[in-house]
Amino acid sequence: QVQLVESGGGLVQAGGSLRLSCAASGRTFSSYDMGWFRQAPGKEREFVAAITRSGGGTYYAHDLKGRFTISRDFAKNTVYLQMNSLKPEDTAVYYCAAVRTYYVPSTSSEYTYWGQGTQVTVSS
Repeated sequence: QVQLVESGGGLVQAGGSLRLSCAASGRTFSSYDMGWFRQAPGKEREFVAAITRSGGGTYYAHDLKGRFTISRDFAKNTVYLQMNSLKPEDTAVYYCAAVRTYYVPSTSSEYTYWGQGTQVTVSS
């Protein structure tokens, strides 16, 4: 079992940056593909980015690629989401998720473990 704890959210002005962290418990961190999702009020949870268990592959929502970067630190059992050039429409609760399968999914229902989420608010 994996426990995930997100941090790093907050209030930022449009054009600013934030780095979210997701700390994973357990000694099997390297066995899981990791993803970031977000959910804005009144909207469905949507895929943001994912990274393979080796860290060698990354995937992004089409309209976020170039502004967001996902990475992982095996020594710290942590996944990061660097968010640059933030826009008000990036405002949402951001969730970290983990899955162990033979491919990296982009749908939330396919992920097994979830963190509690961290709020990101971008003011105009």
